[in-house]
Amino acid sequence: MTDATLNADVVIIGAGPVGMALAGALRGNQRVLLIDRRPRGAWASDPRVLAVAHGSRQLLERLKAWDSGCATPIRDIHVSQRGGFGRTRIQADDYSLPALGYVMRYCDLAATLDLRLDNEQLLSSSEVTDVQPDNEHVRLTLRQKGAVRHVSAKLLVHAEGSPADSPECWEHDYRQHAIIAELRPAQAHGNRAWERFTPEGSLALLPFGENYALVMTVPAQQAEALLQLDDPGFLATLRERCGRQLDFISTSPRRAFPLALRLRKTLVRQRQVWIGNTAQTLHPVTGQGFNLGLRDAWELAEALQNNPSSDPGDTAMLAAYAHNRQPDRLLGAALTDGFVRLFSNDYLPLKIARGLGLLSLDLCPPLRHLIARQMNTGARSAPR
Repeated sequence: MTDATLNADVVIIGAGPVGMALAGALRGNQRVLLIDRRPRGAWASDPRVLAVAHGSRQLLERLKAWDSGCATPIRDIHVSQRGGFGRTRIQADDYSLPALGYVMRYCDLAATLDLRLDNEQLLSSSEVTDVQPDNEHVRLTLRQKGAVRHVSAKLLVHAEGSPADSPECWEHDYRQHAIIAELRPAQAHGNRAWERFTPEGSLALLPFGENYALVMTVPAQQAEALLQLDDPGFLATLRERCGRQLDFISTSPRRAFPLALRLRKTLVRQRQVWIGNTAQTLHPVTGQGFNLGLRDAWELAEALQNNPSSDPGDTAMLAAYAHNRQPDRLLGAALTDGFVRLFSNDYLPLKIARGLGLLSLDLCPPLRHLIARQMNTGARSAPR
């Protein structure tokens, strides 16, 4: 069975938070169609927690997609390394901000963005099977509940998640897994986040409601053993890695995800553009992945709205967008990758260098502020 061709100005593949944010930003300016292979609301069972920068909160507020009741503010961040000197703190008061960032469930943000969608904007349970761009349009074939459908658009935006293995992507396998869980602390967290570097990998504790959201990176070969520990055994491991400053009462069930750095070499091709995790997938050590993807969506929406051509797939406009996004994405990837490589080992000279680096951050506010600005709003706020 084949239906008539659907027509749109912009088609977005992937109805995750980044894809839905782009649809919301284009509302009223373009005919937008979202396509997702999952049923609508599939994000409701997603266990992930997002670290949302203050700059991202401002963008979401402009989209009328910010629900402060679902978000726990981070008012300061304590950074240290296990078994070495040096530490630093980054505090919201230093920047006259209500918070450095916020912690919220992926599913809560997705639900808020979903409320902004018109029903006719979304084709769920639909798998794209073919993409054919030409000089005037990009034509898609998709399968929806056994039926074949055709879509024609001026621009196709790929926002479907982590890129598959492709020669168009550069990839580095960290040979690490991220273990996520929620922890009940023995003492109130006071809206402080902790970033602890150990030879096995980084350990982040993010205030989340009355609990902490844990993101702990470990060598791939250790992940399964940690998942198999009973709760007391797992909490004992955490105490050993955190030192004496923190203690925990209980833990939720744990899950693990493999970690890699993936960067798409080119962001645009004929009538196509890649954003979010489809353009770059980062290590979670600095919590930059979603924030970088949201900036992708916002700047693409701005480029489309300010496009002097009436064609959303205009080659010059897409090339300018890709050029403008490079500093932010490359600096974000370099900062994240640099943290991983510098802190995920126990080599003595690097251990000393790490301590000196943390001490420098603590004693040199301009350097600390530069890193904080990059994490908050990206390369556009950094000196060029």
